[in-house]
Parts: sequence; C-alpha cells; structure tokens
Amino acid sequence: MGQPEQRAEGAGPFTTRLTWHVPGGGTAVWDSRSARRRGVLAVRPPGAADSRPTRADAVAIGRLRRLNVIAAVAFVVGGALFAAGAAVAQFGSSDATECASIYFVGGLFFNTGGYVSLLQVINAPRHVPDGEGRLVTRRWRWWSYEPMRVDWLSTFVLFAGTLVFAVSLLDSFLRGLSVQQVNRLIWAPDLVGCVLFLISGHLGFAEICHGRPCLRPHSLGWWIVTVNQLGSVLFMVSALAAFTRPATGSLVNVGIANWGTLIGALCFSLAGLLQLYEHP
Repeated sequence: MGQPEQRAEGAGPFTTRLTWHVPGGGTAVWDSRSARRRGVLAVRPPGAADSRPTRADAVAIGRLRRLNVIAAVAFVVGGALFAAGAAVAQFGSSDATECASIYFVGGLFFNTGGYVSLLQVINAPRHVPDGEGRLVTRRWRWWSYEPMRVDWLSTFVLFAGTLVFAVSLLDSFLRGLSVQQVNRLIWAPDLVGCVLFLISGHLGFAEICHGRPCLRPHSLGWWIVTVNQLGSVLFMVSALAAFTRPATGSLVNVGIANWGTLIGALCFSLAGLLQLYEHP
C-alpha cells in the first residue's frame, strides 16, 4: 500500500499537524501535542460531521499518565520552592546560604520536571499515516536524538535550561567571590538558563499554534504554554535586575530580582497544576 496523500502544517522545518485520507474513506488528523500529551488522534469516518478520537493502547496511556504526573508535580514543587527562596530573600533573613539551599532544592525539582518532560516526548505513541489512523507504542527509551521534531527540541531546550540553572545554583554557594566572578559564575549561567527557557516556550507556541500566532482561550495546552512563557519572561527580568554592577558591587535592582523570581516561579507552579489535567 502506498503512502496516502497528506497535508502537513507546522513551523519552518517542523511538522506539528498531519491530515490524511484513511483506507475506506474518511480522514485522520495527527496533532503533535494531543498525541504526546493525551495519546489521541482524530479520525472522521466517511460522511460524518465530527471526528472521533482514536486512542493509543493501554501501555502508552499508562506511560503518559505516570510521566505527566511526575513532571507536573516536579514543576509545582520546584516553582513553590523558588518562590519561597525569593520570599526569604525579600522579606526574611539575609542568610545567603539559606536562600541558596532553598533555590538549589527547587532546582533539583526543575531538573526532574525537565527530564521527565523530555521522556514524555521520547516515549509518546507515534502515528501511522499509511494505516487506518492509529497510534503505535514503541519500546521504552531513556534518550533519543530527534532535533527535527519541535516537541523534542522544545523539551530538550527546557531540560538544558534547568541544567544551566543548576550550575548557577551550585556556584551560589561559593563565598568570597569578586564582582567579576559573581557575574561570570552565577549571573551568566542564570541568564543563559532564562534564554533557553524563553526559546523552549517559543517552540511550544510553534507546536500548539502550528507556526502561526494564535489565541486559544479554550485550549488547556495553550494556557499551559502561555503561563510557562510568562514565568520565563519574569525570570529573564529577574536575571537582568540581578546583574552586579562592577563599580558599586550592588545589584541593578534587588526588589525586581526577587519579585521577578517569586512571581515567575508561581507561574511555573500554576502551569504544573494545569498540566495535571492535560492527560489521556
């Protein structure tokens, strides 16, 4: 059987939605986010006005549910700890080690959420466009390299961002650093992590909007990407405000740095809560 005629949509080289005719009539629609998050694709039988979801098998559904819960909870807890660290820095004691410890533990949860999000993509069911419109479960993998998939690239960049943040958080335990060392070892990795988070969010919008600007207030996935991106923007504002001036040895703006981290972290916690409901 030859390949059926397909209509592909997406952003640049990335395909985020495929529509094709299935044998016997009717059409099937594979949407990247729906397939990897909910384990479904849409099939419209001949003559029908509406599509019906075709689900992956029980193995894939079980994987997606477990990974989704782990990733969502990790971001909820990680965001809450980052918010707590920022609150302590703004309102609590001036003990730098206490703040660094809270941030570091929160960073471990962000690392976990980032990697498990990548595992969701790697082990998501794959579509079979030359069949009846179905999803196929592949063997479990801990790693893959698929840079031409926008969902893989988005979650990989997110995970890389959490690892760069970890470098900054580890370096924050160092004491007796000069201003130049603080900016190089702590501030610079923090800034790079923020840039990676923003890139990941941009790719997330490209996936869910299929390469076009979109406003989808009735889409849970759109809200999750939007809230996460708002958190990334606030993290970037916080990072810029946390630059240490070489002339004075003080931060550009301590209040903005703390409040940007606090509110941005709460955005990630909120997105994690929403993610609990975006499951098969």
